[in-house]
Amino acid sequence: MALAPTPAAPAPAWRTPFENDPAGNTPATYAECIAYYQKLAAAYPQHLHLAEAGPTDCGQPLHEAVLSADGDSDPASTRAKNRRVLFIQNGIHPGEPEGIDASMMLARDLLQQPKLRKLLEGVTIVLVPVYNVGGMLNRNTTTRVNQNGPAAYGFRGNARRLDLNRDYIKQDSRNARSFAALFQKWRPDVFVETHTSNGADYQYTITLIATQADKLAPALGAYLQSQLLPTLYQSMEKKKWPMTPYVDFDGETPESGLRAFLESPRYSTGYAALFNTIGFMPETHMLKAFAPRVHATYDFLLTMLETVQRQAPALAAARAAAEAAQATQVEFPLAWELTDAPTESLPFRGYEARHKPSEVSGQPRLYYDRAAPYIRPVAYYNTATATRTASRPTAYLIPQAWAEVAATLRRNGVQLETLTQPVTVPVETYYIDDYKSAAKPYEGHFLHSQVQVHAVSETLTFAPGDFVVYLGGQAAPRYLLETLEPPATDSFFAWGFFDSVLQQKEHFSDYVFEDLAAELLRNDPALRKRLETLKQQTPAFAANGAAQLEWVYLNSPYHEPGHNRYPVVRWLGLGRLGQK
Repeated sequence: MALAPTPAAPAPAWRTPFENDPAGNTPATYAECIAYYQKLAAAYPQHLHLAEAGPTDCGQPLHEAVLSADGDSDPASTRAKNRRVLFIQNGIHPGEPEGIDASMMLARDLLQQPKLRKLLEGVTIVLVPVYNVGGMLNRNTTTRVNQNGPAAYGFRGNARRLDLNRDYIKQDSRNARSFAALFQKWRPDVFVETHTSNGADYQYTITLIATQADKLAPALGAYLQSQLLPTLYQSMEKKKWPMTPYVDFDGETPESGLRAFLESPRYSTGYAALFNTIGFMPETHMLKAFAPRVHATYDFLLTMLETVQRQAPALAAARAAAEAAQATQVEFPLAWELTDAPTESLPFRGYEARHKPSEVSGQPRLYYDRAAPYIRPVAYYNTATATRTASRPTAYLIPQAWAEVAATLRRNGVQLETLTQPVTVPVETYYIDDYKSAAKPYEGHFLHSQVQVHAVSETLTFAPGDFVVYLGGQAAPRYLLETLEPPATDSFFAWGFFDSVLQQKEHFSDYVFEDLAAELLRNDPALRKRLETLKQQTPAFAANGAAQLEWVYLNSPYHEPGHNRYPVVRWLGLGRLGQK
């Protein structure tokens, strides 16, 4: 594949703060970054459109920079021209600022150099200069303790101390809400979010997280594995930046085998995959100097643009096939795990791991010997299987009491309808049987996991103003199932959107309920038999009078019907319900 020409040196007036530092260790500040894009937009309005794209938690706006061959910044018009959309987002973790500076340089070169500008023919770039604005404004020199430069940088958390790369589903932050609106506006073909890694030491300057192919629709996963990824790796090798998959492993060192990052929808690439967008997180290595990290990121973004332009027909066909398949898909995965068998063996460029006494504790400590580089085969675990699935209903019904859930769905491109008259219908209702909750808050929530439910067929009445979400015709049915099915890894239930149904609102005084419980057992021999059987099977239960009384209450008409009942229900009927 022919590569784009090496960019010429910019004129002095167009150098970025990074380029003006002879040591290459000074990233742009937030003010410098936005001013630079404003200067570019003023000088090249025929190719760059810069606009505010919604609020962030710190009060400063999110910005959207659209680079195109003809200045077209309208998504509908862009799609009508059969252009692919490459979405690049920088600064989600502003302590990892390489992408911010690399994108400033790339945007300038695409605008100023006609040979590079040809790469915009057939591809529109949507670029977020800085996503975590509050974190970038929180500039310091100490929080990235493992990182080799730059001289100063931003902070990982945003203005609310949220890690925005855990906020793509719950969308607690204004940043995430503005991003969702922008992402849904464009529905890009490829999404790239720039990062810097932590972890082991190795020879690579840049590694790569790609959407796990098994989690994509088959046509899209096959295209990713057979065409897109091989070209990216080969092209970066030609640019003198050999890459490897992100270095994550279970053992002490990478020789134990690299494991694919199973990004759930809370993360950027996992969220993008719900909408048939292929996602990438290039991760430069924190122990390399800042300058090569910036240049490697620049070349990766340029390589991605080159590849999307050249593979545009194949990418478009794969994405169209994925959307067509999901339109009729019946069973959807909700959770995933990597298989125990390696997918392949990779030639890994590492450093020998050794041990020596710690100067702090005196105990053996790990270190990597840079004087002993190696290239040796390492197992790569990159095959995922679904561990939970759910069938597609005709529709979900959402009581209007949960309007914030409806608002989140709408923000993410879901079409909702509203009932205009009472409707009584048979539905499938989930009851929450069990779940585990985190002992400490995680990103502002006590996250639930290992959720167990059972389904009950009930006939319920819904009021005018309640919401109906039909699965037919939705652009992203997978997003609906992975947010509205409670056992899904990043469902709204898992993030605590429905915690109030888990708390019992009424109970009993034991000395009062004792007589009523006895009467219930006298009048219901089947209930008495179930109690006696349980006592015989469970000695601890048989010795616990309070537990037996509670069991009778929970299995009586007096137990409140809404306790542990998930309020979003599944309708499996045909046709449509009464609505606007």
